Amino acid sequence: MNYCYLNGELILASQATLKLNDLGLLRGFSLFDYMRTYNGKPFMPQYYMERLFNSAALMGLEVPINETEILYYIEELIGLSNLPDCAFRFLLTGGYSLDSMSVTEPNFVIITENLPLEVPERFEKGVKVISSEHLRELPEVKSTNYMKPILLAKEMKSKNAYDVLYHKYNEISELSRSNFFIFKGDTLITPSTNILRGITRRVVLELANQHFKVEERIISLDELREADEAFTTGTTKKVMPIVQIDELQIGKGEVGSRTRLLQQLFDQFIENY
Repeated sequence: MNYCYLNGELILASQATLKLNDLGLLRGFSLFDYMRTYNGKPFMPQYYMERLFNSAALMGLEVPINETEILYYIEELIGLSNLPDCAFRFLLTGGYSLDSMSVTEPNFVIITENLPLEVPERFEKGVKVISSEHLRELPEVKSTNYMKPILLAKEMKSKNAYDVLYHKYNEISELSRSNFFIFKGDTLITPSTNILRGITRRVVLELANQHFKVEERIISLDELREADEAFTTGTTKKVMPIVQIDELQIGKGEVGSRTRLLQQLFDQFIENY
């Protein structure tokens, strides 16, 4: 059974309710974050708290409890979950609004969830993604607006695509739920603007700096043709190789040695975490 924190109470997630006039429901005015455990410990909680509070500030919302309290409730939820590892979904909404526009007192929820399992073959052979022109509003905010990838779900399924890569004005930003990287030789390159700054991205960059030249900058669509390798990073994806984008084969169309090294380094990092 999954449990949650809801506005000061720890209850079964199945018993949690929000009123219909919440701005998250009425106007999509809400944000979330998603953290997981490794070896029963919350992964890089200080990074996640930093991003959560930054997202809230950019949306003009106030998280009703402080970081110390959040981490306390997370530990309580870990105990209640009775799982070796689990995920936490944080949800902060605009709160209940009488006129369906005015922000009042935010609702804050922390939900425990079972971790989704990735298909091992994807890490070994890589995945295909499609591209689409899109730029999220407030890219630095992890908002709950996922209209674009939901609308593209049928196309992705028909093309056997793992995810969608966003671009705008010929500049690549990110995937729908993760960050994007390419290798050109021994240089690792990742977009620097119009992105959500992922926590796994941050750790991978720290690990990569010890082995490769690293550039955070604009990547053009045309530059994909020069990429030797590509991959995406995310909380559940870790380091996921990308071997095809639309009809473009990346490099040799197989997982490259540099991406393999970063997979190994990240696996070692979480094993010892």
